[in-house]
Parts: sequence; structure tokens; C-alpha cells
Amino acid sequence: MNMNKIGIIGTGFVGMAAAYSLFQQKLANQIILVDKNHDRAHGEALDLMHGQPLVGRCEVSAGDFSSLTGAGIIVICAGVSQSSPDESRLHLLQRNIKVFEAIARELDHHAPEAMLLIASNPVDILTHAMQSLSQRPNNLVIGTGTLLDTSRFRTLLASHYDVSPQSIHAYILGEHGDSEVPVWSSASIAGLGIKGNTVNGREYDQKALVGIVTRVRKAAYEIIATKGYTNWAIGLVIAYIIRTVRNNQRTVLPVTVRLNGEYGISDICLSLPTVIGSDGVESIIAPRLDEEELAGIQHSASTLKASMDQLV
Repeated sequence: MNMNKIGIIGTGFVGMAAAYSLFQQKLANQIILVDKNHDRAHGEALDLMHGQPLVGRCEVSAGDFSSLTGAGIIVICAGVSQSSPDESRLHLLQRNIKVFEAIARELDHHAPEAMLLIASNPVDILTHAMQSLSQRPNNLVIGTGTLLDTSRFRTLLASHYDVSPQSIHAYILGEHGDSEVPVWSSASIAGLGIKGNTVNGREYDQKALVGIVTRVRKAAYEIIATKGYTNWAIGLVIAYIIRTVRNNQRTVLPVTVRLNGEYGISDICLSLPTVIGSDGVESIIAPRLDEEELAGIQHSASTLKASMDQLV
């Protein structure tokens, strides 16, 4: 595998935000854009690669699945949108799984050793689907999960406590969706737990912190209501995960993985803190949760299982 060769399937808003982040951060020597609209992919590739003198050498080109041979990482941002306002979420999900079936066949043929990073939504169910459809081991199929939600969470907490977001240690876990779980029991700043304590002169305010969680859960809805889609932050999330993989940093990230007994949950994909390295998923870390958080994670799993059961 060539970790300097990265493929992106789907050149919509998210796919191109990912490509731009990878290009600007010099995380690849070669980026292959694959889209059913080849002309669009070609135009995006030309537009991006003309910035090489300002960033550094990186070949960006439009290709097909055969062009992905030898790629170390392939990001999947593809999916179909609603065919009509009346189309149900279940029917939309079924159509997206059909798309994933075709992608899995092509990638197993042309790039069987590549790590797959799933960014299409619903990311937890589609990560589970790709793990089931692809012949590659599950450790090489990861979803972006709640890393974006966690980033939003830390950003808002940092604003509340007037510190850098990088000084916040807190997770959103579970489903990337409405049942996601804020883990207050281990949330801290400089080792001082946020729950019940005064931090940086700011007294504990449960109402304000509940409001932060509400804002995290509604963030995507608010952005979509105003600009029509989300893309920039998830593009940075994708680049961050790829940097972790290609540099074998073994960073602990809340990404979508398949559980194997953690919290009594098996065969469901959702987000837990996961050690990510050059082999993809190295191990899952199951933090100690309080009763409310544990119930929340189990509710996330039940919510996802109910959706998957409808697909059978």
C-alpha cells in the first residue's frame, strides 16, 4: 500500500473539503478523485492541482476505480440524496446500501488492501454495511463517527471556559446522530473534572453545559438550514484521521468501529475511543461510564440495531 496515494470517492461538498484539506496539509503526493460525474471530478482536480506552487507538489487527477490500485487509504463520501421530499429515510438508506454494494465490489477487486474511511451518512450503519460487504478485515474499515461531534463539543466547552479547544479532554460517543452521548464523567481541563468543579474561574453551571450539548446535537441541522450542507469541519476530520494513519501516530479517536462485547454490545458499529495507526483500528478503549452514560451508549446501539433490522 502507498500511504501517499489517497483516493476519494464522491466529489461533492464533503469529498472536496476532504481533498482540499489533504492537499493543503501535504498529506498526500497523489490524490485520485472518483465520481460518477467524471467531468466534474476532472474539473475539481484541475482546479486543485493548479495550487501546487503555493503548497507543494501533489498530483491530483480524476480517475475510475482501477485508478485506485495501490492506494493506501480511500475515503468514501458517495451516496444518493432524496429522490423526492416524500422519500422515507429507510428507502434512502436502502438505496445508499446498493451504492455501497457496487463500491465494495470494485474496491475489493482494485484495492483490496486499502484502508477505507467512511464519511457518508448515516455513517454508523454504512460503516457496518461496508464491513459486511467488503472482503477486507474490519480493522481496515473505519467511519468518521463522532470525531466531528467531539470537535464541536470541545470547541463550545473551550469558549465557555475561555481556554484553547486543544486543552479540553471530553468525548461525544455512541451514534453519530441524535442519540449521541456526552461523557461528562471523564470530561476535564488540565486533569480537573468539569462536572461539579470551578474551572478557570468559571463555576459549574449544569444548565449552561446542558445547553452546550443541545447545541452540539443541533449543529448540523443549523448549518444545513443556513448554507444547505456541512463540509469544512468534516473535511478537516477526514484529514486528521488520515494523518494519524499514515504517520502511525496511534492516536485515540472517537471513530465508528464494530463493537465486540464492549458495554454488552456486539455486532453494532458506533463510536468509542479507538487507537488508530497504520493498520487502522489497533484497539478499542472502553472508558468507565456512569449509569446514565452507559444507558445512553446502549440506547445508541438499540437505535442503530432497530434501523439495521428494518433493512433485512
